[in-house]
Amino acid sequence: MSALVGAVVAGPFFEQLEVGQVERGAPGLTLTDGLAAAHRAILGGRTRLALDAALCAAVTGDARPLADPQLVCDVAIGQSTLLTQRVIANLFYRGLSFRRLPRIGDTLRTSTEVVALRQTSAKPGRPATGLAALRIRTVDQEARPVLDFHRCAMLPLRDPQGETGRADDLAAVGAVESDAASLAAAVAGWDLTVIGTGDDAAALGAGASWQVESGDVVSCAPELARLSLNVAAAHHDAGANASGRRLVYGGHTIGLAAAQATRALPNLVAILAWHGCDHLAPVFEGDTLSSLIEVERVESLAHADGGALLHLRSRVRARRADGADAEVLDWRFAAVAA
Repeated sequence: MSALVGAVVAGPFFEQLEVGQVERGAPGLTLTDGLAAAHRAILGGRTRLALDAALCAAVTGDARPLADPQLVCDVAIGQSTLLTQRVIANLFYRGLSFRRLPRIGDTLRTSTEVVALRQTSAKPGRPATGLAALRIRTVDQEARPVLDFHRCAMLPLRDPQGETGRADDLAAVGAVESDAASLAAAVAGWDLTVIGTGDDAAALGAGASWQVESGDVVSCAPELARLSLNVAAAHHDAGANASGRRLVYGGHTIGLAAAQATRALPNLVAILAWHGCDHLAPVFEGDTLSSLIEVERVESLAHADGGALLHLRSRVRARRADGADAEVLDWRFAAVAA
């Protein structure tokens, strides 16, 4: 008796994508205390308002705890992976900007639009690949905008020798940075003076930097992917990757970098935007990550009491299990600090 063979469950190949295509099939996800705790156990997030409900209420005037912004980003990215289940690598994130900061109890829903496609140059002995630029929009249960950003995924072609003629210019995709006024609107009415850490964010100047000496090991990589609804096969199945090793989801690296930034800047309240985020090399479970954090500029917060808007750059290195060392992330982001 022959075994039954059902339909293959997997994402599209590069040549099956079309510019203008929109995917809305990912399930919504309600942010809960349990979800937040599991996320923090993996990444070690230390943003004060996501940890301290009483302080959050005093600062924001809302009794509901703030969801860690990195948790929100991870869910939005995970919900966008239906189109990129076959991803080989994610090259960049650009223009990520919070329209509002969700609370525990809010539900996130995400749509993903294909905005540009470019087949990569053929390399001898390697199967054909292409780059898909995606625009990701996330809203809450009341359809209020939460996030709007772009990412770029490398995907295989069904035909390893195929030619699609796709040649869109990806240089300008998502390259516009949000201005200080629109970023500050997400924290309108907050009273940051009640945090009282003794630090003064406004006194920081461009060029200030911190080297986080103690690194963080990358662990629970598939668990984070599952937690955030990320269905990219490369993060779950070693056989889906040419190296024979599971790739760590890029947001995992960014999340550890964010946690290290809060250790260097304990008065960092919330990350509001990613100006740019380039993955320079793959990260594998068991790597140990460390970061150098630099202030690029400081701006005032027009719509909040106290604090400042810090524009930061984090450069992350990975120490491999075999002793090798590699630069893996160059992340430029904006954060509110008290």
